[in-house]
Amino acid sequence: MDTTQDPSVLDRLIATLSECLTPESARRVLALKADPILQARVADLADRHTRGVLTPEERAEYGQYVSYSTFVAVLKSKARQRLANPASE
Repeated sequence: MDTTQDPSVLDRLIATLSECLTPESARRVLALKADPILQARVADLADRHTRGVLTPEERAEYGQYVSYSTFVAVLKSKARQRLANPASE
C-alpha cells in the first residue's frame, strides 16, 4: 500500500511544520497556487488520464502532481486551523 497518499500520514508529517505558521505565513500558504503553465499541464494530464491515453511517463508525472496537490491541501488545512485558533500560537 502506498502510504504517501494517506492523509493521516501527511497530517503527521506536516504537524510540526504547521506549528511554525504565523498568521501571515498561514495566509500566504492559503494563497499558494500553481502558475498558469503548470495548471494547464496538470489539466491536460487529468483530461488524458480520464480518457486513458497517458503514456507510462505521463502517468508517473501526473501521479507526482496528485501527490504534491495532496501535500499542499493538507498544509492549507493546517493553515486554516492556525488562523481559526490563534490562541494555539
